[in-house]
Amino acid sequence: MSKAGKFLGIVSVVIAAAWIFTSCWGNKAKDKHTDTATSGVIQISADESFRDIVQQEIDVFESIYVQAGIMPIYASEVDAINLLLKDSVRLAVASRQLTEAEKEGLAQKKLFPKEIKIATDGIALIVNKQNADSMISIPDLREILTGRITRWNQLNPGSKLGDLQLVFDNQNSSTVRFAIDSICRGDSLAGNLSAQHDNAAVIDYVSKTPGAIGVIGVTWVGNKSDSTRMTFSELVTVMSVSRETKATRENSYKPFQAYIALGQYPLVRNMYVLLTDPRSGLASGFATFMASDRGQRIILRSGIVPATQNVRIVNVRENL
Repeated sequence: MSKAGKFLGIVSVVIAAAWIFTSCWGNKAKDKHTDTATSGVIQISADESFRDIVQQEIDVFESIYVQAGIMPIYASEVDAINLLLKDSVRLAVASRQLTEAEKEGLAQKKLFPKEIKIATDGIALIVNKQNADSMISIPDLREILTGRITRWNQLNPGSKLGDLQLVFDNQNSSTVRFAIDSICRGDSLAGNLSAQHDNAAVIDYVSKTPGAIGVIGVTWVGNKSDSTRMTFSELVTVMSVSRETKATRENSYKPFQAYIALGQYPLVRNMYVLLTDPRSGLASGFATFMASDRGQRIILRSGIVPATQNVRIVNVRENL
């Protein structure tokens, strides 16, 4: 072979090698995500009021799929959803669905969200163990939230507790949004209100403050040592709530799983998985697990109502 031929051959090899390298590198750069439905490491976000349930789901999922790592960010509902909208995470757990404007914003990023209902949750009202008032009506609760009732003797003339203080976890939390949207019907919150950062802090504050009412996700006040979920935390008293104008023993219900399932407990909300995972990677795998039979059984054991499982209704009237 002539020198010219050898030279052309070498040039051809170099060009081919460069093309292969560039092609492979380009494909790798385009697909920075390497997780699959059951392996890899991802971050997710979740409303802090669902921390207990989400963490149980993660623990079981990771025990089954040992090559999977899920790193949760527990935050206010506003922050948890914002992380999804910014594409910082591909899965968020929240108590609401996305708005049309939020969906349009994601669509501009070529992300088309799925919304999966996985449970029906309850909002619990808790008071100090020294407080003899353990029943409340929705109309009275609305008056408290809007600042028209500010003292305990306005609810019960015989009460000696003085000022009434309503305590939430976080000003951007789902419980605050629920109070405004579902109880106040859009009216602004007023009166003696405070935020305690998270649900655990709400329980701690109410357990030390006789005049406080805490607004909290019901899974936070479940008695974890009671497998029947028929009792609540011994640190506080969980109130019975009535839809009627006046709360009585006959028309008031505590947030037991059975009463949530039957629609008798009035303070309920849905729990959703919000998913933006076009690759069907680990975020999709975890969402599928939470909606599966095993994931739903975890929710059943937590004391709230799974979306796809029938709940065995039990008689809990004697616990009111």
